[in-house]
Amino acid sequence: MEPRGTSADVLLQRPWLPVSISGWRLLTKSWFGETAYHILLTDVHGVWEERMDSAALQKRAQELNRRLRAPVKAFFSHLCEVVQPCLSGSDARPDSEAQISLTRQDDGNISIKLKSELAGLPFYWEFHCTPAPVTVVCVQLVRPLLVMSHLLQQQVEQLGGLLGRKDAEIQDYRENGATLSRERLQTDVFEEQTYREDFMLKTLPLLCSEQPDAHGFDADLQHLYAAVVSRGNTRKRKLSEERSAEEDQPAAAEEEADVPSSLGGSVTNSDTGDEDAQEDAAGAKMADGPAAVQQSLPVTSKTAERPSSKPKKKKVVGLFR
Repeated sequence: MEPRGTSADVLLQRPWLPVSISGWRLLTKSWFGETAYHILLTDVHGVWEERMDSAALQKRAQELNRRLRAPVKAFFSHLCEVVQPCLSGSDARPDSEAQISLTRQDDGNISIKLKSELAGLPFYWEFHCTPAPVTVVCVQLVRPLLVMSHLLQQQVEQLGGLLGRKDAEIQDYRENGATLSRERLQTDVFEEQTYREDFMLKTLPLLCSEQPDAHGFDADLQHLYAAVVSRGNTRKRKLSEERSAEEDQPAAAEEEADVPSSLGGSVTNSDTGDEDAQEDAAGAKMADGPAAVQQSLPVTSKTAERPSSKPKKKKVVGLFR
């Protein structure tokens, strides 16, 4: 099974395609992996989804097809061949005998039933689509549509400004004696407010009349939708990289801060190590007896004077070498 986050990200890149199943006009998104799928359906009044992994596919296949003994990959490839054309809005189906029907249940769920033939035996499948969570609806539909709306609004404003400048240019030509060779090419001066009111008056009733293609995505909108979600994913990756870089900086600073202390600690430890070795040698001589103690006393006093000069020379040489 593909990770859930991965299937959601891949599904986000897919366009919303208009389909018709059993008289229901829907917009669909679908992703089919090797042994997993994730589909989304919407009639603009609700959004439904279903996610299935390999284990769930095997269980449902056994419930609907008692005689089926094939592995998941064997029947799942057949399922993809039959269902994908239907969910993509294509009329061409490789299996002409396949029957697909959609019913909306009383509990609000949607069931899509499939009947086809696999290896000479009937093959049944059902999609049990439940209402999608609000987060899924926002990520897959609401947020991209809001960004698309904002982009189109900016485009309209820029085009309005361009028309205004074109009218000023034409007016300048006329004032300097330029004339049209054909009267039919003459246009009125662009008035943005008047144009908007006329556009809303004529177009809005058509969009609200529940026409078949009123809620669809044409080729231009599909391209705009793909650009919006692609840009959003690029921004997410940049933000995640910046966050990871910020998290790594404090750790690197701590390592750099530890370097001087560790260097100082190593020099101090080497000095103390020399002193400890000298003390161990003196203790070994004391363990030989009282005579050894008396003989070692003047030696100990001399060795006590030496560390004050020798370690200093070692320290200076070690730091500047």
